Amino acid sequence: MPVSDFDVLIVGGGLAGLSLGCALRDTRLRVALVERQPPRPADGWDARVYAISPANSRFLQDIGIWKHLPGERLGAISAMKIHGDGGAELDFSAYEAGVDALGWVLESSVMACELWENAKRQGNLTLFCPAVPAAIEIGARAASLTLGDDRRIAARLVVAADGRDSWVRDQVGLRAIDTPYGELGLVANFACQLPHRGVARQWFRHDGVLAWLPLAGDRISIVWSTPEEHARQLLGLAADTLASRVAAAGDSALGAFTPLTPAAAFPLRLLQVPQTVAPRVALVGDAAHGIHPLSGHGINLGFQDARALASLLATLAEWQDVGNLRFLRRYQRQRREETLLMQTTTHALHHLFGTGVPGLRTLRNAGMNLTNALPVLKQLLVQYAIGAF
Repeated sequence: MPVSDFDVLIVGGGLAGLSLGCALRDTRLRVALVERQPPRPADGWDARVYAISPANSRFLQDIGIWKHLPGERLGAISAMKIHGDGGAELDFSAYEAGVDALGWVLESSVMACELWENAKRQGNLTLFCPAVPAAIEIGARAASLTLGDDRRIAARLVVAADGRDSWVRDQVGLRAIDTPYGELGLVANFACQLPHRGVARQWFRHDGVLAWLPLAGDRISIVWSTPEEHARQLLGLAADTLASRVAAAGDSALGAFTPLTPAAAFPLRLLQVPQTVAPRVALVGDAAHGIHPLSGHGINLGFQDARALASLLATLAEWQDVGNLRFLRRYQRQRREETLLMQTTTHALHHLFGTGVPGLRTLRNAGMNLTNALPVLKQLLVQYAIGAF
């Protein structure tokens, strides 16, 4: 079979991979993207949603995506209210932070479909879809990817954007430390009786962490991170019963709930990848890291991976090798601090609120109340959250 030749080959057409491809639109680079199947719009509302930070909304604006997202599907976060398991509270406000919104809540499929359409129109990007990777060889001058139908693609750089169980990462021998939390993240969407007014809410409870994210209109999306046994019990409930259970778990702050989507659940894992680059290979998104969803920042890290790598690739002269390991290590260094900070913070919060050690409940709730009473500290926290990722 003839060999197709590219500068950058992205394996995986999820949000991180597609955003990287779109971010390279104004470069001289020849880009290819391999994906098993194109994204499809959800039937109704997609239960998988993300909270997009202001920094990443700017990134999506820069790559030409944000303006095409349907406004009727965007839920702006005007404030956040966090509740401890002993009466403590911590709140943040977009008004106090001096920004239009602390973030926006958007369905995964809506973003994926718009990114895909943008990629299809991009002159320097070739889509291989449907396509399944079968073998990869890393050479001195290029990498070669063989697809399941025997087509071959050569590229100076292969970017693994193929998720937590990355095939590329395994093939090139990059070690991943996978630590299950023994929890599932239960997701579902509901219409709420009372207007949410753009307020995101989160409860640290004895049975896990419950988050309500404001969707457009009087609707919310929930993520209940909870031990597997409890999650299975919730999944087994009738839709109306689950709606009542979720409403009650949040102190009925928005009145009664009406189900919009069936509940689904996914396993929660901490994924640490000590080395996210190798000769002619770089990892982005879930292939490079995995964090507990209590912060809501998983895809924000992935978008920032794409932004950082695209920015570095755009600086290279034509004679420079995009797959050079010394160059790729610059990308690894740039992304290491933020990734480590988010993984460490979410992991520590999970254990802080997930343990029943005597006296710790009082200490952690006192810490929340103290933080809420210190405007300078609160401002630093919210400014970091909206500006860094």
